[in-house]
Formats: sequence, C-alpha cells, structure tokens
Amino acid sequence: MQHNVLILDFGSQYTQLIARRVRELNIFCEIFPYNNPPQDLSSYKAVILSGSPFSVRAEDAPHPDLSGIRGKLPMLAVCYGAQYLAHFNGGEVAPSNIREYGRANLSYIKEEELFLQGVQTGSQVWMSHSDTIKQLPENGVRLASTNDVENAAYRLDGEDTYAIQFHPEVYHSTDGKLILENFLVKIAEVPQNFTAANFVDDIVAELKEKLKDDKVVLGLSGGVDSTVAAVLLNKAIGKNLYCIFVNNGLLRKNEFESVLHQYKDMGLNVKGVDASDRFLTALAGVDDPEKKRKAIGRVFIEVFDDEAHKLTDVKWLAQGTIYPDVIESISVKGPSATIKSHHNVGGLPDFMKLQVVEPLRMLFKDEVRRVGATLGIDPELLGRHPFPGPGLAIRILGDITPEKVSILQEVDAIFIEGLKANGLYDKVWQAGAILLPVNSVGVMGDERTYEKVVALRAVESTDGMTADWVHLPYEFLMKVSNQIINKVKGVNRVVYDISSKPPATIEWE
Repeated sequence: MQHNVLILDFGSQYTQLIARRVRELNIFCEIFPYNNPPQDLSSYKAVILSGSPFSVRAEDAPHPDLSGIRGKLPMLAVCYGAQYLAHFNGGEVAPSNIREYGRANLSYIKEEELFLQGVQTGSQVWMSHSDTIKQLPENGVRLASTNDVENAAYRLDGEDTYAIQFHPEVYHSTDGKLILENFLVKIAEVPQNFTAANFVDDIVAELKEKLKDDKVVLGLSGGVDSTVAAVLLNKAIGKNLYCIFVNNGLLRKNEFESVLHQYKDMGLNVKGVDASDRFLTALAGVDDPEKKRKAIGRVFIEVFDDEAHKLTDVKWLAQGTIYPDVIESISVKGPSATIKSHHNVGGLPDFMKLQVVEPLRMLFKDEVRRVGATLGIDPELLGRHPFPGPGLAIRILGDITPEKVSILQEVDAIFIEGLKANGLYDKVWQAGAILLPVNSVGVMGDERTYEKVVALRAVESTDGMTADWVHLPYEFLMKVSNQIINKVKGVNRVVYDISSKPPATIEWE
C-alpha cells in the first residue's frame, strides 16, 4: 500500500466511484478533502482531482493549493478540476450554450497520445456540467473533442498534467477505465500491487507490529466486516483477541444461536451475551429513528463495557469500520450531517479508555469479501447480506415491542429462506422486511380483519452507496406473500418496495 494515488475530493457525487475504478486496477488510492490534504506527499505516485457541484466562477467555489502537486506529480483533473486548471491558468471557462449532461461521443482524438491510447473515435463518455472550457490554459494541448464540447480533454505541455471534462469513473464512459489505466500505469507508472493477498500480508504484519502482546476486544455482529476483521486479528495476535457477540433482541430469527455455531469452527475466542431484555426495555415507547439508534448504541456500549471489564489488561478495541464510513466522516463540508449514529467512526465514549484498531478501514465492501475469501472464510458467511447495526429496530416503524419484533422475525425468515430456496439470495445485495405502523382491512375466511402491513425490500448494489430495487419474479412474490399472510399471525397485507437509492435509502429509517 506504499504506492498511493491521492484523490482530492471537491464534493462530487462520483468521487467514491473514482476510487473504486482505481482499486479495480489493483492500485491503492485514498480520498482526502481538497481543503485538508495529507501533509506528506512523498508516498504518492499520482493525484486525481474530482468533479464538484460548484462552478469555478462562483465566489464560494473550492480553490485548492496545488503548488505542492502540479508539475511534481502526475495529475489528472476531472470535470471541475479540468475547468479549475483552465480558469486560473490563462484559459476561459464560461456557461455552456447547451447543458452538457449525459452521454456524448468523442468526435476527435489526437493521435499518438499515451493518455488516450486504445480509445477510438466515437467512444461514449459521460458529461455532467453546465460550464464549459471555451479556451485552453496557456500551455494547453487539446487531446479530444465531442460534437458539442471542443475541449473535452487536454494536457499541459511540459508536465504530466491531464484534464478531462467528462467522467471516466462512471459506467456510461465506455473507455473510462482504460483512460484511468493509461494515466496511472503508463504515464504515472504506479505499480498494480494492491491485491487481497498482498493486503492480508501487509495488514497482518502491521497489526503484529502495532499490537505486539497487547489484548484486543472486538464486538462481533455476525456480519462480513466484523468477521473478516476478527480473522485478520486472530491471524496476527491469536489468543490475545477476545470477541464478544451481543444479542440485542433485534437480530433475525435464531441468528444469535446460528452465528455462535458458525464461529465454533473458525478458531476464534468468542463469548455470546444475551442482553435482549436490556435493549427492549431501553426501547420501550421510543419511536423516533435517531433516538432508537442512540438508545441501542448506549446500551450496547454499556453491555460491551461490562463484558470488557471482566477481561484484564485489555488495551485495544477493534472495529469493523470500512472505507465508505471513513469517507463520510471526513467529507469536504466537514463530517456529514446525515451520518448515522451507528457508524463506527470515532464512536467511543470517554469512559472506555481503549485505543481503536480498524483493520478494514481502507477497504470497500467487495474488497472486504475478497480479503475474506483469501483468508479461507466460508463463502456462505462472506455472501451474507448486510444487516443494519440497530437490527430490526429500524425496520419496525414506530415504537418497539417484543410482539412486533416476533412478527417481523417470522416475516423476515420466510422472505430470506424463500430467496435462498429459489436461488435468488446471491443475486440480491440486501433484503429484508419492514413492519409498517399501518393496519389494513382484510378478510380471512368469513371474518373481517384489521391487521399489520409489511413491506418487502430487495436491492442490488456493489457497495451500498447506490442501489436499485430487484425485479423479483412475480411468482416468487406471490408465493412469499401467501406464506407470510397464512403463517404469521397479525399480518394481512404484503407490499413490495420498488424505490431506488437515491432518492430513497435502502433502510426505511
């Protein structure tokens, strides 16, 4: 991980996609806000400037200090970055006569340019801006055009600085990955050595050096992230890792027992703690989603702290934090106002005098799964759908009662088992059921009923940042709906959620 690519974020919705495309080239990269870059640039081989919702002509637009980068490191400026270089270096940026948004095709490509090697005339690119570069900067050399955008790509003569007005990171730019590869591998000569196997070797060595003979406590959730973190730590420090799996009473049906059973064969030192009553008591009468999260977080810390105090000389708390959580907590505009309180970034109370170790904090979700596969973790466990930290509490809209939890556990079990039985589970990123605070009229036999409504949710995604609803077969939905209504007392109506993220979120609360 010593050969880094630095991505400076100007607030673009696509910044994480740039990082993902770079990682797909087996190149390690990091995202930093443009206004808080790393002080030491010595380990970086190249820099990418992201797009931005701002116009470079606006007074409050981001104005980065590039003096330590430009001309010293190969640099690729995307969209806003391209316009910024032009605007402040003798070029001209002005509002476009037409809104340059969506698909376009390259109508001109300068020959014998390494940056665009392998890209053919007619290649589709994705535009997303309302300004355009009317005139290149003083030493600018045009590399590509579309029918509407004359300066779609350019370079600065005499330095390894390249700029493009389109987004190579999005799926719609058909040669986008090739362009990134040309820049990073052929021009910047960044080694492609970021693989799951190399990551495991590097992080285990790093953990051994950092933790030495110290004891570490880790809260297991049964999910992919905490499990992979546990196996990595176990590989590094063995018996000095103590895992605690807390049942908050809001897990899936029989999940506490089944997860503990799964861990038996993994060589981990795991203790199960059933604190269901404690959590449900704290949630009684609470219906606000954020208050639910905070109540669950508070009780979890109390339970976890109680258990940790039963161990002696523990110095570290391990967490399964992954990179999207980290990025969200250091956004361009400061920590995101929408960051949910169950995220693991900096969430330790003062009274827990433990240092934090996060082995996965630089990985995306799919990378975590690849690392898990390299470690030999059971594919069934690695293929588990993500499950929210607060559990079913945020899938029960309104207040929480043991009866509601029981209803939702039964509904969820029928849905998830149905997906597995019909070969659909692995085609879905995340699935679950939501208990709505709505009763609906129904008829069962000769009797009129007035019972609960449940919504089923299934989405496809790569890392959870964006998601589309899954087109589950009608026959499957019909069968599952019938099973739920016939088998779960208290439910007489099932609906299917067909919202994508954005604008909706995956969870309802």
